Amino acid sequence: MRDFMDFVQNAFCEQSHWNPNNFYGTLTATAKALLDFDTPKGLRLSASSLSSRNFATSYSLSNAGIVDGSLSFLYSSLPLQAESRSSAINLQDVIEGYRHLQDLRKPDEPWWWEVWHGGKRVDRKAALLYGRLYLPRSTLEALYLRRISPTRQLRISYVSDSSLPQGGNVLALLQTDAGRYSTEYLYSTDSALFGVRGLYNFGAFPSSDSSSKPATLPYEVRSPHGRFSAGAELYYGALNASGGLSTGIRFSTLPAHTGFPYTMTLTLNPLMGNLSSTYAVKAGGDVALCSRFDFNVYSYESELQIGCEIWRLKRAPPAKILQGLRTGKDANEPDVRPGEDVTGVLKARVDQNWNVGVLWEGRIKELLFSIGAGFDLRKREQIFRAVGLEIQYSS
Repeated sequence: MRDFMDFVQNAFCEQSHWNPNNFYGTLTATAKALLDFDTPKGLRLSASSLSSRNFATSYSLSNAGIVDGSLSFLYSSLPLQAESRSSAINLQDVIEGYRHLQDLRKPDEPWWWEVWHGGKRVDRKAALLYGRLYLPRSTLEALYLRRISPTRQLRISYVSDSSLPQGGNVLALLQTDAGRYSTEYLYSTDSALFGVRGLYNFGAFPSSDSSSKPATLPYEVRSPHGRFSAGAELYYGALNASGGLSTGIRFSTLPAHTGFPYTMTLTLNPLMGNLSSTYAVKAGGDVALCSRFDFNVYSYESELQIGCEIWRLKRAPPAKILQGLRTGKDANEPDVRPGEDVTGVLKARVDQNWNVGVLWEGRIKELLFSIGAGFDLRKREQIFRAVGLEIQYSS
């Protein structure tokens, strides 16, 4: 389950019309959500609050081996219109699962962002500041986001930890999202690392038309039932004189597709010889399945993982069913937006070595919870690898 601060950062992206899913780093996001989910270790409690539309705080305490905790603060120059109460949050906004790709949208025109008063421009670029202090380790994390233009965003993250070389690390990332394509340029003080990523989407794209505001411009991509994307990344560390290269492709169905939604990806790291393929399918309204096969062309080693997620939905009360029969409406058709009738999700995965992970995430009244465990079925005497419970409350 997403941390509350991650939820608020996603709300900032939505409020500022930024699509975080149109980048090379999210090419395999669906498979990672279904197969690489983290199972809690020990007990972790957190309390968060969006005290105003611009300011959020979060406090956590855990006993995974040792008792520790963290303090988090977040400020957004853009008022966030997000439901922050844990009793009312849409679970699909905080639980990572099968990721449905939406139709691409043409970026905002620069003049849409202009605000004039008395003949002078008074608009400001949206920005977000975030910091988290871990205790008693005194490790500090910080993040600065700034929307430079409708198609560009600057992201600077910092970690201060005595165990890291030079006591910390700074990562600067300049992202550009033009809809049809996206690019990322990064620099990290760790090994003086330089990198570049790119992603290109094939298919139809809306033509440029700056004569109308977003509310009246029909700029959705039309007709395609699926999207084919290809991308690559290249990075080089100046201090250790080493580099890396990877490339990948993805095909995913879009909302216009009338069958089961599915996503296929293929990624390749030619220098290391790693090849990875994934296939995920939404096999029903509340079930998703995923498989991943990894192979190394140099060592001939391979790995297979399969996983699934099952969403639990609320049942319609008898009064609603009777009303639906009288009005001719499907009794199971929700009256609210998708996801508001979700009460929880069960995730499970297993690999060829019989390592099993199980996770149940949901809500009980005012609390969000995640309970999970890891098993090694080959070791009968020590079958449990990790067991934990995480509870979140936000207001």
